[in-house]
Amino acid sequence: MPKYTSIIVVTYNSRAHLKACLESILADIGPNDEVIVVDNASSDGSADLVERNYPLVQLIRNTNSGYAGGNNLGAIFASGDYLVFLNPDTIVTPGTLAALTAPFAQASDVGLTTACIVHLNQPEIINACGNTVHYTGLTYCRGAGMPRDSYTISTGVDAVSGAAFAMRRTLFEAIGGFDEQFFMYVEDTDLSWRAQLMGYRCLYVAQAVVQHDYKLSYSPTKAFYLDRNRHMMLIKNLERRNYLRLLPGLLLAELVTWGFLLLKGPRYWGVKLKVYRRLWSERTLLQNKRCMVQACRCCRDREFLTQLTYRLEFGQFANRWVARGAALIFHPGFRAARLLLIGGN
Repeated sequence: MPKYTSIIVVTYNSRAHLKACLESILADIGPNDEVIVVDNASSDGSADLVERNYPLVQLIRNTNSGYAGGNNLGAIFASGDYLVFLNPDTIVTPGTLAALTAPFAQASDVGLTTACIVHLNQPEIINACGNTVHYTGLTYCRGAGMPRDSYTISTGVDAVSGAAFAMRRTLFEAIGGFDEQFFMYVEDTDLSWRAQLMGYRCLYVAQAVVQHDYKLSYSPTKAFYLDRNRHMMLIKNLERRNYLRLLPGLLLAELVTWGFLLLKGPRYWGVKLKVYRRLWSERTLLQNKRCMVQACRCCRDREFLTQLTYRLEFGQFANRWVARGAALIFHPGFRAARLLLIGGN
């Protein structure tokens, strides 16, 4: 029986990008595929644009439940065997949707696939070829800033990029979809981690090329969600004994992130304390989520943690000399702490 695909796009004041995004999708779908747009209460007329101009697109008007909540809602309405999640500021190149979903029929252990995401205005430069995950949960774009022809081979990755990825619908439902407590940021890594604990792989598909109108931005709000969600992911997904073994590495990661935020200026100095307060206030909810993840897992942490790096790509956040100095200072400690973590499993 042929397999069909549901493409889900969550929008929030994305009117400027929607026309190009939807037209690229509609030009690439099969006759029985479907496109779903979930509008998170946009104020710029995004939903009206879709309703007026794209009768083949299923529009869902939503409250602002974030990236995670919007995609979960779209998945509820989806009827496809495979789910493709795309940011509204992306454009899919011809053949991308078929390339993203083809591995599911070829390998039963592939649970998620992610595209070769390049910059819209510089398509020869990579935005992300999946994500690389540090064992302390710090996540960054794999291949960012590199030439596109540096990543021409499909391969397994630590996590998919939420900007453009596909997933088996049965797996998405089995692990409960995105964690809506995250609201935004790191939820793609958390989803990938939980899928791998269920015995599935994340695959980077070099032939699936998506252009992304990406502009690097950072704010205290983004810093808060990135840090809080990283800690939530670790608390939920690691076995208790391994979370305790993680503490030396986690303390080093705290030094790195504290230092980064202090250098960003006074607006960022209160972020960490806000993160710690929020984690404490949500401790009961986190414990309940942790129990659910641990009950469903079929793989030990070792099978996942041995894939994760001890190196941080300081060059993505600082100039060359600062990055080199930080690597010389922190990488030996991260390496030693990682040996303690995985050596006891």
